[in-house]
Amino acid sequence: MDISFASKRILVTGAGQGIGRELALRLSKCHGTVIALSKTKEHLETLKKEDPKIQIITVDISDWDATRKAIKGVLPIHMLVNNAAVACLHPFLELTQEHFDLTMNVNVKAMFNISQVVAAEMIRLKYPGSIVNVSSQASTTAIKDHAVYCTSKGAVDMLTKSMALELGPHKIRVNSVNPTVVMTAMGKLGWENPAKAKTMLDRIPLGRFAEVNEVIDAIIFLLSDHSSMTTGAMLPVDGGFLAA
Repeated sequence: MDISFASKRILVTGAGQGIGRELALRLSKCHGTVIALSKTKEHLETLKKEDPKIQIITVDISDWDATRKAIKGVLPIHMLVNNAAVACLHPFLELTQEHFDLTMNVNVKAMFNISQVVAAEMIRLKYPGSIVNVSSQASTTAIKDHAVYCTSKGAVDMLTKSMALELGPHKIRVNSVNPTVVMTAMGKLGWENPAKAKTMLDRIPLGRFAEVNEVIDAIIFLLSDHSSMTTGAMLPVDGGFLAA
């Protein structure tokens, strides 16, 4: 599929590593003007060294005011990928207030905050736009030791639908991608134990975890005009996990 994002300014959060980093590089290769956001300056500097065309922003998105200031400084944005997230994985009875607040602040509140700033400017300038929120299969199916994470991703899906409903009349599309375990460096580390991996793989009809490029392909499709009639959708990239 030949896709070009020439003349488009695209903000990617959580772009320092993992899916966000590889997505930023791919979008730049598709001729987009990429603004990569992370709280870790070192990660962004190595990204920019790899592709000097990518612009970088260092900000902790759990800080509401600092984030709004940073985002306003790079407007206008034509496309947004809300990828940044944290995962506090503990048994339900061992989760703390700190775990809950951190997860919801980063995974949901920051997404709301950033999207609000970006969408308001799209509307002011009458730009059609596309927003993709990175959710998870954990948004609809409970997973052991993922109570707060599942809760946050369920909220992401409902935020996606609500944004799609209200922003649609302004020609702004909002969708989510909902991956299974993805083979980033962190994913490989977290699921390297064969016994642990088997418990998840047994629930995936295709019998394997997702590769990073497979999630990126879905995001790029949803950003592009090839999905021009798609909004408010949750696109599984899960090998059939949610169908089982």
